[in-house]
Amino acid sequence: MHLSTHNWMRAEPLETTLKRIKKFGYESIEISGEPEQYKTKETRALLKEHGIRCWGAVTLMLGERNLAAKNQGQRERSVQYVKDVLTMVSELDGEIITLVPATVGKVVPDGTEEEEWKWVVDATRECFTHAKKVGVKIAVEPLNRFETYLFNRGAQALALADAVSPECGVCLDAYHIHMEEFNVYDAIRQAGKRLFDFHVADNNRFAAGLGQIDWPKIVATLREIGYDGALTNEFVAPVDRTPAAPYPDMVERNPVDISPEQLKFIQDHGSSVLTEKFYTDQMRINAETLLALIK
Repeated sequence: MHLSTHNWMRAEPLETTLKRIKKFGYESIEISGEPEQYKTKETRALLKEHGIRCWGAVTLMLGERNLAAKNQGQRERSVQYVKDVLTMVSELDGEIITLVPATVGKVVPDGTEEEEWKWVVDATRECFTHAKKVGVKIAVEPLNRFETYLFNRGAQALALADAVSPECGVCLDAYHIHMEEFNVYDAIRQAGKRLFDFHVADNNRFAAGLGQIDWPKIVATLREIGYDGALTNEFVAPVDRTPAAPYPDMVERNPVDISPEQLKFIQDHGSSVLTEKFYTDQMRINAETLLALIK
């Protein structure tokens, strides 16, 4: 296992992110799933310069992106978006994408269970065909019920993976599984060799080590199934706007270089643009908690 991180949680130059994570012992990164933001030739050079490899990317299912949409044109555009993310990861020598099939924040279905299952299976199969062509693995990621109605547990993600291909896998996220699974350790065991990625944030969505999750037991269970991939940091710290705030200086008051769509995505996750100091501290704490367990 090795330590990785997403970078969608704070808008900043990629070079700033790479310098920070290298200092704390991260080995790889999951690039934000926004292919238009990255010129892959320049990004490859930047990764090489800082000694950080691309582990993969996560699909950012914003706006109209939805593989389970009723509208065929919407599904087709969403498939093309996923293909573009896969191509970007391939050009960055990455290994995986974590696929969130439906729009994040959408909690009302477009059709019957049978209709939606056909739509999402057909769309994911088309994405998988492209993934095979470019040499990148797909891992279906379930989210908690407040972010999506479609896939909330590992067994559901495995059902989609099974419908697509034996070579399609799943990604589990410690934050989500501690909300939705009957037994988080059994969920990891059930995924087994099909677990391609593992995202980390504590039960309060702060950095690992700042909540109630039993990280030694999580890591031990991952070792038990032979998992040797990334532990990918994805904290989304909730903003406290009351006098009880333990981190009164966590919000960046003058954010720069962030699109309205990305800002909305962060805010929809209960957070805001974080200050560099707070963000750096979270990165450090996450690394200190997990590196001690995986080394």
